[in-house]
Amino acid sequence: MKRMSLQWRLTCIITLYIALICGCLTLLVYKNGVYYIDSLQETVDAQGDDNGSGTDEIYISIPEDKWDEFANDFSVKVYNNKADYKKNSLIISALLALLGGVATYFISGHALKPISEFSDKIEEVQAQNLADSRIEENNVKELNQLSVSYNKMLERLSDAFEIQRQFTANAAHELRTPLSLMQIQLDSYNSSRHPGDDEVTLQTIKMVTEQNERLSKMVKTLLDMSELQTVSRDDKIMVDALVDEVLADLEPLAQEKDIELIGECTDVTMIGSDILIYRMLYNLVENAIKYNRTGGRVTVTARQKEKHVYLSVEDTGNGIPEELKDRVFEPFFRVDKSRSRELGGVGLGLALVREIVIVHDGNIAVKPNPSGGTIFEVVL
Repeated sequence: MKRMSLQWRLTCIITLYIALICGCLTLLVYKNGVYYIDSLQETVDAQGDDNGSGTDEIYISIPEDKWDEFANDFSVKVYNNKADYKKNSLIISALLALLGGVATYFISGHALKPISEFSDKIEEVQAQNLADSRIEENNVKELNQLSVSYNKMLERLSDAFEIQRQFTANAAHELRTPLSLMQIQLDSYNSSRHPGDDEVTLQTIKMVTEQNERLSKMVKTLLDMSELQTVSRDDKIMVDALVDEVLADLEPLAQEKDIELIGECTDVTMIGSDILIYRMLYNLVENAIKYNRTGGRVTVTARQKEKHVYLSVEDTGNGIPEELKDRVFEPFFRVDKSRSRELGGVGLGLALVREIVIVHDGNIAVKPNPSGGTIFEVVL
């Protein structure tokens, strides 16, 4: 049975089930009929032939003066028996159909259990765990063929992701060298005075310096994203202490915009990468400060429930439109492009945050702040 194909397995199960139901129905209807025939026999004075004990013939002896009474009672009994037989047969059929439906549900569930397990395995697939998502050989023929095709697809996806990561890392490395040389030359130029420079030259040098810094940040972030998989994630992290560290590091930036930083954390510990979790919190709080209103506040909370760590970063800015909440984590996407460039963003901060959350088997969501602004909620 274990080596049967799913088609033959279901065929055999359903055939046996139908045969069993038909047998039970026939037996019960037969018993029901015999019962009512016997009840008719009890209404007459029946006597079998003394010499024919093995025969089914029935002899009825009714006195002449009682024949009319007997005929009347017998006809009433036949009518009642027919009505009872019909009713009980319908009840028996309905009960068997109901029991059959319940049995079919559990039998089909058992027969289709390999498909359910296969579906659950697919649900767990992420770009970061392709190697751990392979499905072992299945005893069901059709599912075994599907498992082979699925594993080959995972290999192709894994190769494609690896090529993408390698390309990103190589491109970032190649870009870093000329950008560093340009920065050195710009720093050297800016460190000395040039009396002959006019206003246009100074503006050009300033613009090139700013864009070089932006490109350098972008390259650094791309390198960080390409190396996420190689970072060790076995540190014991005191999340409350890490939040305090992030808020302390960003306090100068908050003071420039008169932003109040608030930390509301309980004693929270988790296992992961201390560097990556710091970077995730830093990016979220930095964004909350940059895109906040003057005189606003940023509140960071952390709590632990069973094996999950819940983090949230709440600001009092202008908020994010509902239709863009799923897109803010896309690389290079900006809600307000002009303002993002003005603030020096490169469009990779939240993309990096999402990648860090994913490698820690978590999820992140964007919700509106009832008092205005946005709340980023992270579950790790």
